[in-house]
Amino acid sequence: MSVELLLGLIALFGMAAIGTPVAFSILVGVIVYLGVAGQDLAIAGQTMVQRLFDGFLLLAVPLFIVSANIMNAGSISDRLLNFCIAVVGRFRGGMGHVNVVASLIFSGMSGSAVADAAGIGKIIIEMMVKSGKYTRGYAAAITAATATIGPIIPPSIPMVIYALVSGASIKDLFLGGIIPGLFMGFVLMALNVFMSHRRGFGREDPVPLRDLPKLTVQATPALLMPFILLFCLYSGITTPTEAAAIAALYALVIAAGLYRAIKLRTLYQVFVDSARAAASVGLVIGASMILTYIVVQENIPQALSATLDGANIHPLVFLLLINVMVLLLGCILDATVIILVIVPLFIPTCEALGIDLVHFGVLIVVNSMIGLITPPYGILLFVINAVTGIPLREIIGEIWAFLGVLLLALLVMILVPDIVLWLPRLLGYQG
Repeated sequence: MSVELLLGLIALFGMAAIGTPVAFSILVGVIVYLGVAGQDLAIAGQTMVQRLFDGFLLLAVPLFIVSANIMNAGSISDRLLNFCIAVVGRFRGGMGHVNVVASLIFSGMSGSAVADAAGIGKIIIEMMVKSGKYTRGYAAAITAATATIGPIIPPSIPMVIYALVSGASIKDLFLGGIIPGLFMGFVLMALNVFMSHRRGFGREDPVPLRDLPKLTVQATPALLMPFILLFCLYSGITTPTEAAAIAALYALVIAAGLYRAIKLRTLYQVFVDSARAAASVGLVIGASMILTYIVVQENIPQALSATLDGANIHPLVFLLLINVMVLLLGCILDATVIILVIVPLFIPTCEALGIDLVHFGVLIVVNSMIGLITPPYGILLFVINAVTGIPLREIIGEIWAFLGVLLLALLVMILVPDIVLWLPRLLGYQG
């Protein structure tokens, strides 16, 4: 490691340690590196602007953010919740099942774990607590755990970013996330069944079956969004960015036109909030791209690849080691930073070891999402604490069981690649 890189990393982690936002911490580290190396500081701005403007795929990110915010602002969340309560609320621990199923459905519209937790998640927590059958900590913990599914089932903002840095097909990444997302939902529902019997959680008052067709019809427009998105991608009609634009337009049409649940003033606020969120993500992406430039300058990917090749490491051992590392980093770093800065270091080694990049990408995204609920710094724990006021100690006390089953699900995905790759291969993927 060169002196310039060492000083840059010290500056980066030093700024982060005192609470500086991660994008600004990266920029400070980059400026220190360039200054000590005697390079023109304008390289930072030039690299950021050039790579952002060259990344047409990145336009999908703000479009998916707009789509999620429109869904939260309209009555779409309420209609989906009523549908989920009618389908699974009648079983023991019913609201826990509703929590999981609602997240599975809503993840097909938002692509963001934070959007799921702060939007529909907040509503379900209030319903679970008011029912008197669940503790606040349990309601918050299962909500945080189910929100991790959001970026696994398409659309997925982290997968868009991974496709940018790896060159993997966004279509195949989206397809590869469907079965893992459903699998995660299954293990969370299984744990909820176990916990419900152990703690005596009651059943909800069953919705009459005669009301189910009506509730299904009301929820159908929202349920169609992920299918429309995948059809646009796999039919070749649109690029991923254009498909994201269609998703945002579709959300607006059903929220404002069909359901008449969003007003002009609300829509203005949705666009303002979306612009702020997109700018925040864009700043992190831009700063990370400059850091990637430095990593390439230092020949770090080639050095890592040569070291691992020389060690004659088995692909499965490599996957396990990388996933442990990403899990640890996910406790303190945002998924976007991990995918933009850390993951590209290992792409050449994955290719050399014959590891499928779609499989690797889905594993990284799943792992990064699990990091969002890992104490003590899991971002989703703080989000739910902020929007509900439930103390962190209560949430953390209940999160461990959910964290355990999600780690078990991740291990199964590592050992059985077909869980990720079966659906893409069924539709023509050659990996």
